[in-house]
Amino acid sequence: MNSDCRWNHPSLPRRAALHAGSIGILGLGMNHLAGLRQVQGSPTNATFGKAKSCIFIFLSGGLSQHDSFDMKPDAPENIRGEFKPIPTKTVGLQICEHLPMLADRSEKWALCRSLTHGSNDHSAAHHIMLTGQSQLPTGFNPNGSSRTDRPSIAALAGYATKTRNNLPTAVVLPERLVHNSGRVIPGQHAGEMGAQHDPWWIEASPFHNMSYGAFPEYDFDHQDRGNADNRLFQAPQVSLPEGLGLKEINGRLQLLETLKYQQSKLASYAETQSFDRFRQSAISLLTEKSIQGALDVTRAEDADLERYGRNSFGWSLLMARRLVNVGVNLVQVNLGNNETWDTHGNAFPHLKDALFPPTDKALSALLDDLDSSGELDETLVVMAGEFGRTPQISLLPSHYKLPGRDHWGAVQSVLFAGGGIRGGNVVGRSDSKGAYPAEQPVKPENFAATIYHALGIAPTAVWHDVTERPHSIYYGEPIAGL
Repeated sequence: MNSDCRWNHPSLPRRAALHAGSIGILGLGMNHLAGLRQVQGSPTNATFGKAKSCIFIFLSGGLSQHDSFDMKPDAPENIRGEFKPIPTKTVGLQICEHLPMLADRSEKWALCRSLTHGSNDHSAAHHIMLTGQSQLPTGFNPNGSSRTDRPSIAALAGYATKTRNNLPTAVVLPERLVHNSGRVIPGQHAGEMGAQHDPWWIEASPFHNMSYGAFPEYDFDHQDRGNADNRLFQAPQVSLPEGLGLKEINGRLQLLETLKYQQSKLASYAETQSFDRFRQSAISLLTEKSIQGALDVTRAEDADLERYGRNSFGWSLLMARRLVNVGVNLVQVNLGNNETWDTHGNAFPHLKDALFPPTDKALSALLDDLDSSGELDETLVVMAGEFGRTPQISLLPSHYKLPGRDHWGAVQSVLFAGGGIRGGNVVGRSDSKGAYPAEQPVKPENFAATIYHALGIAPTAVWHDVTERPHSIYYGEPIAGL
């Protein structure tokens, strides 16, 4: 990892941990943060958007548009692929046959089929899409995360929105995107804004190995090397900073046994210490029963687990749904570890058997839940990867038994739902081969602006660096027509 990076998120061996930015949960050192959070233009201003929250689903590796939401059944065989389109509830709108639950709910979501940028490199494209800026920073290092990176969408949305219920404004789960070599993917944190503005990380699945997908039900190995998947997904466990008189918590049983003691200890501290609202946010995160329930999704009611799926995709989206329900403004869900959706080879069996079923099920359950509770109108849901895939199907026989598609930044399909989005709607169009935008090209800047706009962040909003120099949050207009 780049030596300039300051993650400072210590992990608990063989246990998941919830980290507050890059600093101790109660020793936040944020006394000055309230001043830094002031932006030009009122954040969370209802005149700009109607969403209270956003769930940003990120598909690391790059979803194939041809095999999901922008199928080309009339193209030559080496472009159209193996899958067949099926009709949705929206007249004239077709998607992949292996996404039947989403097809039945097309009135709840919309598509942009013309998002485009100029990179086919994983690291650069991650940075571009996670930050919403097409231009890479000077000296960009694709081999690690750096404090010269641009701020992520999660960090900027967290900076520019107001905390609700003393909770963090932005959370990323269930893990950071880390290559199995240990390389941390750039573009995930607050970058040049500084570590104090990093989103809060919920590491419910902190092991990074050669297996991918929605473990334990749908895990797979891209190259069929027979790697065992030893990952666990469990309620995040928390460690308290020095000074509270409590030792680090290293196990679920110990956590449950000491939770009440923590609550009383924290309550006592709250009475005797002058906590700012950021320390109070940490206390709320540790002690509120609703928060603990939101995190411990693997022990949710059977009906919920059946609808979402008993796998990392289902648990992650259920946790995101619960977190926005209790008041978190933006939750980024990395749906699969780094490069899970990188279907260079074995693409069609992996999509059909390991990736589409848990995604279709969990995302449909999320939309149903938000809709039935009346929260869909005030919760924007977006789903994108770092790029799309090549029109042409290819085979790399030295790595894969079956064909797939390569990296393609020139066009991808993005799904939107809720937060004022008009369901059953398609914006933009790719050409007959699904290679380039043919109508209304959309940039990552427009994608990010759509999120900021929905959350009520004013177009004039800025963040300030350590020299008090202002930097814009918006670098484009929201996507027209959504």
